[in-house]
Parts: sequence; structure tokens; C-alpha cells
Amino acid sequence: MLLAKRNQDLMPTLFNELLDWNNWNNCTLDEHYPMPKMNVTESDKDYELELCVPGLSKEDLNLSIDSDNNLVVEMVQKEEKKDEKKDRHFLRHEFNELQFKQLLSLPENVKKEEITAKVEHGILRITLPKFTEQEKKALMQHIEIC
Repeated sequence: MLLAKRNQDLMPTLFNELLDWNNWNNCTLDEHYPMPKMNVTESDKDYELELCVPGLSKEDLNLSIDSDNNLVVEMVQKEEKKDEKKDRHFLRHEFNELQFKQLLSLPENVKKEEITAKVEHGILRITLPKFTEQEKKALMQHIEIC
């Protein structure tokens, strides 16, 4: 009796997994995985997002908050056009424009005015400060009943 179905095409599967560059390089942006890898941490004071964006500068990235209270992280990196020499031509050309857009729903306890972001060593670090309990109480509005 066979409890598990055997895979008859082991070698193609093995080669596909071994030769899949995206399994080896976890910090890439390409057509198969256009969204960067992300870490999210939380402390008493804030949330912190870390996005893996190798080779990108702050000019390539855009952060905003939309009308639905979402943090919008956008990236557009265009290929730089270099003057091609007349005696040279491409045999293979794989550099292209990379872009992504990600919407992250913000929690209610985030101070939107104090969100900060920084790009260092291929990591985009976004800090989302939280309201303290005293600040939450101060924001609550009392409505007088007439």
C-alpha cells in the first residue's frame, strides 16, 4: 500500500528549485517577485517597517498616506540610458524599469504627522510612532448635551 503519491519527475523539479535564482537571493526585485521583502516590528512607542530595496535611493522611493488611511509605498527605478557606442551593440539586455506600489493599512493609534523614513544600506526603514494613552484621552472630544 502506498500512502503518499510519488513524484515521477523528480529531476525537473529538483533542477527547477536549484536553478531558481529567487530562492537563492532573498532580497531581489524582479518580474516574478515585484514586492520587496518586509519586516514589521512593534514596541510600546512605535511600529517599524523594514523593506529590502537594494540599489535604490530616496529619489526612487515615494511614501504617502491616501484618503483611506493607507500608507502607500511606491518605487519607480528607470533604466538609465547610456550612450551606446556605435561599434557595440547588446547581445543580451536585461536591465529594465522596476516599479512597485504597496498599500499598508495604518492602525488607528499611529501619529500620521510624525511618520519618518530613511534608506540605508539597501533597507528602507519606516517608523510609525504610536499615540500614548494620555494623547489618546486628549484627542477624545466631549460633546455637551443641550
